[in-house]
Amino acid sequence: MGKDVMQPIRTLDEFFQRSGASVSLYHMGRRVTACPEDALRQLENAQSPWPAPWQGQARVAIVFRLGDMPEPAIWFLALPLDEEGHLVPAQRDAFLNRLLETLGRNVNQLGQDNASDVDNLMKDNPLAFTPSAYFQAILNARASHDMGLPASRHLAAVETYLRTPDAIDWQQLGLQGVADATVRLDDDLAAPLGAQVAFMPPDVVQAFCYCLEHQTLPEHLVNALRYRGEQAKDEGDLETLCACVRAVGASPGAIAGDWYSQLLRDETTCGPDVLAAMAGRGWPHLEDGERLPLFLTRLADDTRTDFVAVVKDLALIPRLRLPILMALRDAPEGSTMRERLAGLTAK
Repeated sequence: MGKDVMQPIRTLDEFFQRSGASVSLYHMGRRVTACPEDALRQLENAQSPWPAPWQGQARVAIVFRLGDMPEPAIWFLALPLDEEGHLVPAQRDAFLNRLLETLGRNVNQLGQDNASDVDNLMKDNPLAFTPSAYFQAILNARASHDMGLPASRHLAAVETYLRTPDAIDWQQLGLQGVADATVRLDDDLAAPLGAQVAFMPPDVVQAFCYCLEHQTLPEHLVNALRYRGEQAKDEGDLETLCACVRAVGASPGAIAGDWYSQLLRDETTCGPDVLAAMAGRGWPHLEDGERLPLFLTRLADDTRTDFVAVVKDLALIPRLRLPILMALRDAPEGSTMRERLAGLTAK
């Protein structure tokens, strides 16, 4: 035991292991999803790239309880990555040193007395970030569900609205309730949601979409969202269209992929916002031999897009890196993509 205490702590993963903390990790970059502890361990030990990078960072929520802390603490950390998705360790090392200096080297005796110190570590921390309200609501809903805790008091109103829309004013619905409903989505909730999507006010549809985008959905709900997205397209409601594109992005299968292909073939519809929705939330559907080159072509042809930034960001995703490099290599001579590639190689 004495030997363990004397060994230096070099990674965040080692810190939490040595402290005996109860830890849950969540991706907070492209989507809020559970993150295996191995992902952080392998990133910190330079064994593999981060599986879900976002804007050059590994964004992660660390939900933990040290010793007798009455409530779990949450750290939102954005760890910088290099161009191949591996950790750039300098800022992590600086934070770890500050962590050990603040809490003391004997991490085995941490507990409630250190709770305020744990909170203070996030102040003036260059690695800390504040997630959007939607991401925070989904994290709260998912972490509560994972820990077997009840949903927020706002869930009941959302359930009532889905089953009997006229029984409650939609403006009284709370975002946390929408997040709780989507995380706890079962057949009893998915059925009325799918039936109501076509008739909901745009603000309500968008709120549901920004929560639904973090998980796979049943086919009937993907179909309903595609229908509402097409409806929004015909009405010129770009925000709702993009919200629906995002919402189906995590759902595998032909329905979402075929819709993406349909949108990509429509030059008048597939502008920067739709492309950003696909890249940000629907990137798994770009892992396709026909869809990826079409996406890159649309991205290159539209002068309003930042082609270089989007391509670099997508290429950090391990499963997309090689397909993107091959698609860029095969771009026709004289194409806009070739011209944009000159900017990519120059940066």
